[in-house]
Amino acid sequence: MKKLKIYLDTSVISHLDHTDAPDKMADTLKLWSAIRRGQYDVVISSTTMDELEGCSAEKRELLARYLSDISYNTTKDDLSIVAIAERFIDLGILRQKSFDDCRHIAAAIVSGCDAIVSWNFKHIVNHKTVCGVKAVTAMAGYRDLMIYTPNYLVGGDNNDP
Repeated sequence: MKKLKIYLDTSVISHLDHTDAPDKMADTLKLWSAIRRGQYDVVISSTTMDELEGCSAEKRELLARYLSDISYNTTKDDLSIVAIAERFIDLGILRQKSFDDCRHIAAAIVSGCDAIVSWNFKHIVNHKTVCGVKAVTAMAGYRDLMIYTPNYLVGGDNNDP
């Protein structure tokens, strides 16, 4: 069976150390173990790396150690990513203030990922965005992109946003 190619947004990496959300943290750590075992091909974008730079020095160092434990490819924003991100704004799927979230989704699409993995229920893991992604990928000629939470991939039971 082919490995899923997954895009990790900042919320997933951040939840590796999120003691105020222990269920989400536990599911994220399970996903991380699966990634370390090579169950998934992972993509992270320059947007993710830039957002991680905004963490406190202590958390940034901890998350960098986690990232050093896995194999992943990094994608940088290019004109095709920006164009697709702007399309999400133009179609009213997300607003300009959520442009980084649009860039995450666009990076996953352009990178040919099977799924974007996120804990961001407000802007990514929700019905409106799922439908918008289907519309944008169809109009732009890209393959469909699934949107999952870590617990969906690892079989956790934390289904509440």
